[in-house]
Amino acid sequence: MYEICDHTADLGIRVQAASLADLLADAARGLTAVICDDPTTIRPLVAESFTIAGTDPAWLLLDWLGEIHAAFEVRRLLFHDVAVIVETQGLQATARGEPYDPARHVLAHEVKAITQHALDVRQTPDGWEAFFIVDI
Repeated sequence: MYEICDHTADLGIRVQAASLADLLADAARGLTAVICDDPTTIRPLVAESFTIAGTDPAWLLLDWLGEIHAAFEVRRLLFHDVAVIVETQGLQATARGEPYDPARHVLAHEVKAITQHALDVRQTPDGWEAFFIVDI
């Protein structure tokens, strides 16, 4: 589950999930919802695999979201279906989606970056939660 929050000229995203893998997947979905007004319009036509190295959950989140953002900025890919596996030295992920189609996808915001400011990932008694800010 993710929630998008207003944060001055940026947007904050708060994510809560039962596991770190689910948290990372939901964070990617949240970022996609900032980019694309209606992520349900994204069809799973292509799949991309990602490998992100790292052991610190906050940096893993930041690097992972950077990859999702770069996929849109460089290759114009939007992802909706995301599966993440967290391993001891990083993550493996598969994201399914399609190229941006202006006839079908309404863009919500131009994302400049995912910032380190206020970045927080923590384990809680109920699972995991994170907060990050998207510079728009």
